Amino acid sequence: MILENERLDELHRKGYKIIQDPNRFCFGMDAVLLSAFANVRKGEKVLDIGTGTGIIPILMEARYGGESYVGIEIQEDVADMASRSVKYNNLEDKIVIDNADVKDALELYGSSHFDVITTNPPYMTVDKGLVNPSDTKALSRHEISVKLEDIMSISSKILKNKGRFYMIHRPARLVEIMNVMRKYNLEIKRIRMVHPYIDKEANMVLIEAMHDGKPFLKVENPLIVYEKSGEYTKEVMDIYYGG
Repeated sequence: MILENERLDELHRKGYKIIQDPNRFCFGMDAVLLSAFANVRKGEKVLDIGTGTGIIPILMEARYGGESYVGIEIQEDVADMASRSVKYNNLEDKIVIDNADVKDALELYGSSHFDVITTNPPYMTVDKGLVNPSDTKALSRHEISVKLEDIMSISSKILKNKGRFYMIHRPARLVEIMNVMRKYNLEIKRIRMVHPYIDKEANMVLIEAMHDGKPFLKVENPLIVYEKSGEYTKEVMDIYYGG
């Protein structure tokens, strides 16, 4: 079940744990914040694009229930690790991990299939930043195998009418994100900026969009991650530890 160099980490929700390999890639705060920002209702079907370790489906199942979750991941070994985490937590009847390219999602799932889509995509284009020599980290951080427009294009096809799309990204690309979303009939309905400290500029943005939604944008109060002391704020503590 647990391979060499892997470890089992506590998720602090419903006793769930997750398998990770610290020498390759571990989930970050962005995935945890996204799982708390998104929402899943009873009976809804959810797809997580680029699921990596499977952290988002596992955390969201713990938070919301929902009918079913699918995590799609192009890297075979990472998808295998996510599948083993699902099995470890006895969630095979709720979560499926598919080792596939998201660009094949329409063929795999059919049109208008999901009520909710989540994604914590690569933040950087290949011409920005240093590309990590580790393939796993490079694919996770740079738009190598999938680009922002690929995600929006396929999501608009497999998301139901009025279905919801949730993403975390960098504020510097927000205008680009808005333009691409509108191109594919994904209307941004809610955003929340994430600031490391109250007096520092935002370094992440949480986004909710609706397929074929009407124009109306709610900007929520900012989420502050750290107190001046360097400790997590109460809100972030609650997100991590189930308050």
